[in-house]
Amino acid sequence: MLNDKLRPQTNKYTNQIGEKIEINPNIITIVGLFISIFSGVLFASGNLVAGAVFIIISGFCDIIDGAIARSQNRKTKFGGFLDSTCDRFADAAIILGIMYSGYVDPILGALAIHSSLTVSYVRSRAEKEGIKCSVGIAERAERLLIIVAGSLLAAIFGGSHNIMLCTIILLTVLSYITVFQRVYHVWMNLDN
Repeated sequence: MLNDKLRPQTNKYTNQIGEKIEINPNIITIVGLFISIFSGVLFASGNLVAGAVFIIISGFCDIIDGAIARSQNRKTKFGGFLDSTCDRFADAAIILGIMYSGYVDPILGALAIHSSLTVSYVRSRAEKEGIKCSVGIAERAERLLIIVAGSLLAAIFGGSHNIMLCTIILLTVLSYITVFQRVYHVWMNLDN
């Protein structure tokens, strides 16, 4: 939702940056994955602010790899596949770090990972059927922003366990709502 509304405006600027970076966009994708994994490690150590900062840095990599690919005509099917795969690993690493730190219990963390993965799976499966499916209230950008906002609020106001618990519950609920929105969207657009 956020991605589709902001993308036309931001692509103009990010493509200008992408034109100037002479590096394979797949390398940026892999670097972004490692930054996300490091963010998970920071969360696991209890460092909420640094974990949030590294989510933002990894998000910048996620924007720039696409900008390089678009602006330098380097878009490939493998690049899209790699980007999507790395995003799933990154999401799981971040939530695993939050679980490991003890901010949320393993069942809730597992549900958060499951819901995040399912949002992406439903879109992928819908697009295999020829249906554009970037609908829903909690796409990847929104889910990451929820974690960043929750982490910063927990660090600023204290009560980090309660705030992080609420953050992951919110992320999970909104992710499952998005899954249902996408399933409904596909149901309405497929000839039954």
